[in-house]
Amino acid sequence: MTGAGPLSGLRVRVTRPAAQAAPLVAALEALGARVEAGALIEIAPPADIAPLDLALRALATFDSVVFGSANAVAAVADRCAALRLAAAPRALAAVGSATAAAARSTFPGVPLVQPPADAFHAEGLLAELVATGVAGRRFFLPLSDRARPVLAAGLRVAGAEVTAVVAYRTVTAPGAGAGASADLVVLASPSAVQAWIEVAGVAAQIVPVAVIGPVTASAARAASLSVVAVAQPSTNEGLLAAITAWASRS
Repeated sequence: MTGAGPLSGLRVRVTRPAAQAAPLVAALEALGARVEAGALIEIAPPADIAPLDLALRALATFDSVVFGSANAVAAVADRCAALRLAAAPRALAAVGSATAAAARSTFPGVPLVQPPADAFHAEGLLAELVATGVAGRRFFLPLSDRARPVLAAGLRVAGAEVTAVVAYRTVTAPGAGAGASADLVVLASPSAVQAWIEVAGVAAQIVPVAVIGPVTASAARAASLSVVAVAQPSTNEGLLAAITAWASRS
């Protein structure tokens, strides 16, 4: 439902999967936006599940499990359930608030490290971990097939032993190109940027986009998309503030 508000009448396409998009959709509608929700990407199992299974069976031997996304948390949780593994990690690290919340829910009571709100990205988490001292420690990184090498490479340079495996793949969702035109498209990852370019064609460089995080912003700008709003910090609240500020100027 939409109504009066600073985003009244603005047509916004939210491109995250429905479960992840729901809070943002509700908040945008509360500000008056007309929201179309439809995932651009879907999460699929790794092409080879064996490396993930091997690492999960040794989960208790790692000093910390480092999560770069909530999707990575879900992939680990699902696979642990499938393998009937009950061991919990000794410690956790998460790149941002949503990922941290998913990690705490999956592994309650396990100590967790995350960067400050103004550094919700891989570089910020790497700095936070290195500050705690990582030399000689063992880290498990369950990753997307499109993950940047920042965390794994940085931890190794700092003297850590790193096991990085693909925990899930991102693929373009069926029907991702369908739906009404929008005044603004919300993109939450470099994978979503690439999928938007694939499904939208020339329109991708015409429709303004709002993005969550500096990494997604860099990917969008490198693809010549019109980035008009960047969440600061990289949260739904930061995104809403950035979109509202842009709308007030438009």
